[in-house]
Amino acid sequence: MGEVLALIDYGAGNLHSVANALKAAGASKVAVTADPDVVRAADRIVLPGVGSFRSCAQGLWGIAGMVDAMTERVHVGGAPFLGICVGMQLLATRGLEHGVTKGLDWIAGEVQLIERTDRAIKIPHMGWNDVALGVHDPASGLVEPGEAYFLHSYHFAPDDGHTVAAMTDHGGGLVAAVAKDNVVGVQFHPEKSQVYGLSLLSRFLEWKP
Repeated sequence: MGEVLALIDYGAGNLHSVANALKAAGASKVAVTADPDVVRAADRIVLPGVGSFRSCAQGLWGIAGMVDAMTERVHVGGAPFLGICVGMQLLATRGLEHGVTKGLDWIAGEVQLIERTDRAIKIPHMGWNDVALGVHDPASGLVEPGEAYFLHSYHFAPDDGHTVAAMTDHGGGLVAAVAKDNVVGVQFHPEKSQVYGLSLLSRFLEWKP
């Protein structure tokens, strides 16, 4: 039957595109779901996210039992987890968009507005940009250097530099990916990043952290 990958539907993700990209990358069964029981039984979990940190957090916590199911499956069951864009930002302790909103606190840090250090720098950070590996490579080869598609106005600032898997540059360094144990998050959109993005998703489907 192959592995079941749970793509969490909490009203805040680009689900159709992400599901299609996962299938193109080799996923045998993608379960688009808002059911905590499906998440609890999944082999791998993907949390997408489009919109503000606050609205995404409200959507995720608004599904009774979902955060508990995710936490149990990932931190107790050891299922590989991928957060995309705001789904990556939700791994943080808190987000500062539209006030302070708590995150999952799976990777300590906070999500802050990108500072405009140069008038030529546009916010949101939108379009193709380089992805350079972090110093410590906590994702064990999952994230590779290349070029990916970004769209965000806020960025993840982790407390521990050892959790930074990749960086990009937009008027200064911004975290492009974070990782800790069996959890990885990418700020860019793999589903919009063509060959680079599909390659990353394919590696995630084989990832055994």
